[in-house]
Amino acid sequence: MFDTMTFTKAGAAVCAALLIFLFSNWAADALYSTEMAEHGGGHGDESDDHGPTQGYVIASLEANDDAEEQEEVVEVSFEDVFAEADAGSGERVYNKCKACHKLDGSNGTGPYLDGVVGREVAAVDGFGYSDAMASFGGEWTPEVLQAFLENPRENMPGTKMSFAGLDDIEDRADLIAYLQEQ
Repeated sequence: MFDTMTFTKAGAAVCAALLIFLFSNWAADALYSTEMAEHGGGHGDESDDHGPTQGYVIASLEANDDAEEQEEVVEVSFEDVFAEADAGSGERVYNKCKACHKLDGSNGTGPYLDGVVGREVAAVDGFGYSDAMASFGGEWTPEVLQAFLENPRENMPGTKMSFAGLDDIEDRADLIAYLQEQ
């Protein structure tokens, strides 16, 4: 039923598919590039007890007179993005959260999120927080939330939250604006 030629063809098809995927990934990385930089000179500049004030770099390519590409760097602060945040878009971003978090005052896999903006960290009664979260202290301000939501495991090593984070600063700002309304 199966001979060596069939296995050879199947192996070649798998190798060809992997090569196509790798080349398209390489081409996409070469065409679309954004960079992120910290605002204010690095990790030593802390705006509160929980981390640095971060700025984000939006890179765009422009052609100069020599027909070479040159990057134009524009820094955007979270405060500026948050001032323009759209809670309606944040409700759509919340769809990524609702598998673990609820907005009805009951805990799911994670603690409920209604009233989270301005609430003390690890303050939901009856929820079993990780030691990292319980010892974090402070309150969930929009700035602390945005830093946490960007990369939970890096911002709070030891957290039980398995979510990888939200890369887009606008998504984080919109989500926080939506949670602030709850």
